[in-house]
Amino acid sequence: MLIGEYEHSLDVKGRLIMPAKLREDIGDNFIITKGLDGCLFGFSLNEWTQFEEKLKSLPLTNKNARDFVRFFLSGAVNVEIDKQGRFLVASNLREYASMEKEVVIIGVGTRIEFWSKDKWKKYNSSDNISADELAENMTMLGI
Repeated sequence: MLIGEYEHSLDVKGRLIMPAKLREDIGDNFIITKGLDGCLFGFSLNEWTQFEEKLKSLPLTNKNARDFVRFFLSGAVNVEIDKQGRFLVASNLREYASMEKEVVIIGVGTRIEFWSKDKWKKYNSSDNISADELAENMTMLGI
C-alpha cells in the first residue's frame, strides 16, 4: 500500500527521486498524469490498467465523461526510474502542478500524489481542511 509523506527536490533536468518505500509498491515503471486539486497522480502499471478500463467504460456521448477522459489521458506519461532512483517529470506536467523545485510526494493507497511544496502547504492548511469537517462528510460515503 502506498502511504507516507516525503519531501524531495527536482533537479535542473526536471528529475525527481522516488522514495524507496514507495518504489517498492509502484515499481520501476509507472504512469504519471495530471491529477485533481492541482497535483500529479502516479499509478503502478497494474493500477493504471484498472483506472484506464474505468475511463474506457465512460459514455462517449457524455461531454463530462469525454472531458474527464481527456484530462487524465492527454497528460499521461509512462516513466522509468533510473539506477539512482530518479525519474523525469515531463515539463507539461511540472507546469500543470506548478512544480519548480520543492516537491511533496504522498502515498494515498492506490496511487501517489506529487505536489509543489507551496500548494501542499496551502491545501493541507487548517484554513482549507478541517479534520472534523472531513469526518462529518465521510458519513455520506458510509464511513
